[in-house]
Amino acid sequence: MLSATAIAARLADPAALPRDRPSPEDDLERAARAGGRIVPAAVLVPLVAHPEPTVLLTLRSARLTSHAGQVSFPGGRMEEGETPEQAALREAEEEVGLDPTLPRILGRLPTVLTGTGYSITPVVAWLAPPFVLRHDPNEVEEPFEYPLARLVDPAAPERRRQEFRGRVREFWVWPHERHYIWGATASMLVTLAAILRAKD
Repeated sequence: MLSATAIAARLADPAALPRDRPSPEDDLERAARAGGRIVPAAVLVPLVAHPEPTVLLTLRSARLTSHAGQVSFPGGRMEEGETPEQAALREAEEEVGLDPTLPRILGRLPTVLTGTGYSITPVVAWLAPPFVLRHDPNEVEEPFEYPLARLVDPAAPERRRQEFRGRVREFWVWPHERHYIWGATASMLVTLAAILRAKD
């Protein structure tokens, strides 16, 4: 795995980062379908520095009113005056009990605009063990880790097509033994994988 310093250097130039969207116009279409109402949000993308490194994900609680039972990164809506980094760390503490002083912020991935009107800023962080997670069962069913060795395999993600509300939608799905990883989270993972695989 790349060092934290090397990953931070790759994230330093946002214009050079890969973008997992066909075009900026695709984002405009998504905004229009969401009624033009855009909600700023942020998620924490923690790279866990095990000998065999992983990325930390969560399975959202089935009790939630939106995106229940889906795989996501710890995160949520930004509060007034918050930066994406502050929001991501706060949400990670609330959802999985992660001490906000532990993650070392490395940079951001490109913002993802969802069809439900959320403009999500993924904040990449380096997380060195040991650490303790105590998830809130009202928000998170379980936190789990996805191996980076699988993430950086170009053959791992599968591109699927499905009709939804009269439109054919294409999306990524990442292989997992128990969970269905798709949607915005899968898209962020595709971008992260491209950054980790990139040659200097």
